[in-house]
Amino acid sequence: MHPKWTLEQAKSIFNLPLNDIIFEAQTIHRKHFSASKVQISTLLSIKTGSCPENCSYCPQSAHYQTGVKKEPLMALDDVLKAAQKAKESGASRFCMGAAWRGPRDEDLEQVCAMVSEVKKLGLETCVTLGLLTDGQALKLKEAGLDFYNHNIDTSEDFYDKIITTRTFQDRIDTLGYVRKAGLKVCSGGIIGMGEGNEDRIKMLVTLANLDKPPESVPINKLIRIPGTPLEGQEEVDPFDFVKTIALARILMPKSYIRLSAGREQMSDEMQALYFLAGANSIFYGEKLLTAGNPIPENDRLLFKRLGLEQLQ
Repeated sequence: MHPKWTLEQAKSIFNLPLNDIIFEAQTIHRKHFSASKVQISTLLSIKTGSCPENCSYCPQSAHYQTGVKKEPLMALDDVLKAAQKAKESGASRFCMGAAWRGPRDEDLEQVCAMVSEVKKLGLETCVTLGLLTDGQALKLKEAGLDFYNHNIDTSEDFYDKIITTRTFQDRIDTLGYVRKAGLKVCSGGIIGMGEGNEDRIKMLVTLANLDKPPESVPINKLIRIPGTPLEGQEEVDPFDFVKTIALARILMPKSYIRLSAGREQMSDEMQALYFLAGANSIFYGEKLLTAGNPIPENDRLLFKRLGLEQLQ
């Protein structure tokens, strides 16, 4: 068992002057990772829209009119073409997302086939399918899945302000099934939904204090999608976002901290600061599920300017 963090310890770190928290995060980062290597993942929506959940940030929810077109589960050949393209672009992990509350067993069989075939291309595999049962987690493991993504989104206190169709504990339970099955965990949250810094700190403490912290921690910046309840939400202070990245690095020293949704709205200068604060993974490609993402050429140019390299 790893040492547990207290809320007070985490708050004291978060409240350090910006230079101090970045210095501490970068020092810890260099003990566990190369300072110039960034892990690259690509995300594909394999089933889009008409999700029964009411997550306030999500354009794929059936509760909101956002213009997202409903699309059925993709054919295996189309998924493999996208995976091959991702590999050729430098991705080491291919993530597949489906807009479900949780998969039906017949749908899971098709996803398991996708996982097995993508693995044959030499890519790590990750899926995000919603809530799982323990048996479903085991089936994914047997198919060769490496990572399961299931974000906790925010603090337990703020959670019901964002989602009411499932509980915070539902998410924790799914993470438990995933870990019990022997899968690696990808779990993080979204910044800028109206929560305060204390909620962000509590979210990270929850993740750090799991029996084993997630191997991958995506930190998303809210994309304010027209038609969702959060379309008019105020922008998050970018320096609070820097501190959130830094705290994630300090609390979870061996985890990959991923800059996820929202990078399209981030300046190159702010992204450089996020890497300095301990981020060492990004999503690569022009789309994240249904949202925009920086085009790959922009990322290649940024990496060149910063002296960063793709982790192979």
